[in-house]
Amino acid sequence: MSPSWLSPGASVTLSCEVKPSSTGWRFSWYKAVPDLSHNNYSYLLLPDSNSGTAENSYVIHSQSHTSGYACRADRRNPHFSTGYSEPKFAWSIDPHPAASLSVSPDREQHFTSESVSIHCKGDSPQWIVKEFVQLNDKSKLSDCSTWRTMTGSSCTFTVYSSYKAVCWCESGSGEFSNAVNITGKNEDLLLVSPVHPVTEGASVTLSCRRRGENKLSDVIFYHNDKLIQNDSRGELKISAVSQSDEGFYKCEHSGEVSPQSWLGVKVATPRPETSAFPVRSIFVGVGFIILLFLLWRFRKSEGVYKTKSGPQTSGNEQHEDLDEIPEYDDVASESNMDTKTTRTVLMPS
Repeated sequence: MSPSWLSPGASVTLSCEVKPSSTGWRFSWYKAVPDLSHNNYSYLLLPDSNSGTAENSYVIHSQSHTSGYACRADRRNPHFSTGYSEPKFAWSIDPHPAASLSVSPDREQHFTSESVSIHCKGDSPQWIVKEFVQLNDKSKLSDCSTWRTMTGSSCTFTVYSSYKAVCWCESGSGEFSNAVNITGKNEDLLLVSPVHPVTEGASVTLSCRRRGENKLSDVIFYHNDKLIQNDSRGELKISAVSQSDEGFYKCEHSGEVSPQSWLGVKVATPRPETSAFPVRSIFVGVGFIILLFLLWRFRKSEGVYKTKSGPQTSGNEQHEDLDEIPEYDDVASESNMDTKTTRTVLMPS
């Protein structure tokens, strides 16, 4: 239940253990893929793991999104193969996750007996909400269909005392959302903080809520146990979040202090830079082609004029010949039509 997730691109080390401990094992490593039809996982062998590894550890480089992993062990003499281990998950802050998860009410801490809804959204028509629950010293992996009410792509449940879980969405096509922490508190005062990490440079507002009341004033706020605001305001506003704002926050009202809550900060991912050079090149190239086309039509029409206007027998004949010369306006109009067609074809590339 780490308060912070892996940053995109971080390395993850998997380890596998056989009990009782013995030697001569080779280990295979797998990625867990959701199989909603059987309410389970299928397993894909990870690269460089075809023949197994003598080491009981495996490093995954550039972990970019939430994934589940499992291992199994084989021994030749005497021959024995274990089953798949229980899948373990590496939760990562993916700046562009394949699926999105939203929580209502949108906060990490919830009062006991409060109804909470988790909604999954993405391209897949089939979703399930997973939870990794920690209770005392034990942890358990389960899904909404077995312990809560799953309606469509939403899971609704009532928070109980000491509920502490990591929740995420999985699709039938193997997509994962980013994971979130959700906790149940048997308290009368809670800090209202966003369930998702806040992007650097964005604004965020923290507030304090008492059970049965919507808004409080004269609230004191703490960051990593350090007093940061003590006035008549009931909210703590951070206009431009930075990495230094990450940490534990709590609030105090009328002498009562809320449980602390983690505010995560994720690095702002720069938008892909779009260079104007290719576009300019296209327009310059098209313009050059149009110019050549106009010159060619002009010279062609000039040649027609010289050829047909040779010996002039009468003014009427000269007038008839000139009528056959294409007018410049016609050439420009035709050129404009060609230009529109060219742009329609070239711009997408």
